Amino acid sequence: MNDRMFDSPVFVKSGGNLIQEIACLEDALEFLYDWPKERRGVIYQTALRACQRAFDAGYPLSGAREAFRGFARSAKIHEENTVPWARAGNRSQSGGLVA
Repeated sequence: MNDRMFDSPVFVKSGGNLIQEIACLEDALEFLYDWPKERRGVIYQTALRACQRAFDAGYPLSGAREAFRGFARSAKIHEENTVPWARAGNRSQSGGLVA
């Protein structure tokens, strides 16, 4: 198992209607490196530094995840509960999905 996996993924909009799952530190770094230069700001730089430091084992993985999540929220690309069965109210009393 990858020791750089996040405890839970961060979902982000990635062009058009595409939703991308960021499940590990490597995913987050790749996404940040590909982020348009003209849209990079202080929050982007903070997230990038946190992820780079976590990659070098000098920063907690949970802190890097939260920094990335904060960046995604500030860039308005963060998606909450993108998995339909994880949304509140979509489960029956027996624990299964509502048909």
